[in-house]
Amino acid sequence: MTIEASPSAYTKDRPFPARLAERRRLSKPGSEKDTQHFVVDIAGSGLTYKCGDSLGVFPVNDPALVDAVLQGLRLRGDEPVTPPKDTQAIPLREALLKRFSLSQPTKKSLQAFHDHTSAADEKAHLHNLIQNTKPEELHAYLEAREFIDLIEEYPGAQFTAQSFVDQLRKLQPRLYSIASSPVLHPHAVHLTIAIVRYQTNGRARTGVASTYLADRAALSEPAIPVFVSHSHFGLPEDHSRDIIMVGPGTGIAPFRAFVQERIAKNAPGRSWVFFGDQRRAFDYLYEEEWELWRASGKLARLDLAFSRDQKQKIYVQDRMQENAAELWTWLRNGAAFYVCGDAKRMAKDVDLALHDIIARHGGMDAPQAAEYVKLMKKEKRYQRDVY
Repeated sequence: MTIEASPSAYTKDRPFPARLAERRRLSKPGSEKDTQHFVVDIAGSGLTYKCGDSLGVFPVNDPALVDAVLQGLRLRGDEPVTPPKDTQAIPLREALLKRFSLSQPTKKSLQAFHDHTSAADEKAHLHNLIQNTKPEELHAYLEAREFIDLIEEYPGAQFTAQSFVDQLRKLQPRLYSIASSPVLHPHAVHLTIAIVRYQTNGRARTGVASTYLADRAALSEPAIPVFVSHSHFGLPEDHSRDIIMVGPGTGIAPFRAFVQERIAKNAPGRSWVFFGDQRRAFDYLYEEEWELWRASGKLARLDLAFSRDQKQKIYVQDRMQENAAELWTWLRNGAAFYVCGDAKRMAKDVDLALHDIIARHGGMDAPQAAEYVKLMKKEKRYQRDVY
């Protein structure tokens, strides 16, 4: 008789205080990106995961940003506020650190500043902005700003602690694809994260969760609230089935887990990875592992696309086309096809390439190729984890 593990008491609504056991940079000096590897210790949580799942991380806002917001609002930070659906008040500073998003103001936010400013010029400007600005221009205005910008641009706005947080949205957890196999790492979760840093409106910005893990979360202290988000995305039940994985950039994360697991279980099915990034010398994530697996034959095929290593940019979909005949042979023989990463461009380009390869090498017209892809999806042989 098989005894199934009981579900963990820790969920999204009651996250586990995990320990950050390791962080190291994957991208090398000279890279335009800062991509890092994290190990999150979940021992004692009862949390379980499978390849393809994600780890939800509740971030903490940058204390320096919270201090700037409090100073701009002329508030101390110890004022009591009650977040939505809560019955107990907490100090404003704690609320701004852990409960509310300080980015992405909306049209509703502008209305709040309009209603709370005593300065006639600010009120007139905000009224004109709300009522007379074209939607796309208003979107661009708001997209370039965070709440600290509005506070500094409209200093006449005077909020109570509660009236300020009432306009804020909840600070949401971030989901990161798990980059480890539970067979090898049952009590730890590996993550592959690009640290977000950029500029808008003349001000340096950071991704809340990525910089929390990279810069502010203390190593070895059980203080990071996490939960496992179970996914439809995952390995085939049939270990003999071949798999093709397309994961440029941090999209490689779940496929590191896939390959780890297939090797650990001695799966007879072959594994083929397409990975791409900007430059091989700086951005070849987990290079030592991929090359070792390829050399040992544990990874049947590895095709790399480094877009900026030559004059003409080469992407993963280009490598797919270069190997179209072999790729079709794998698909025709039942291989599962996976894509992880950027939804806006990469996943669309890969999907177009897939349709084209099936049509050309399968002797189909476009509608027939589309039906073939539709059948692959129905049979769970075509899965995507895109964002």
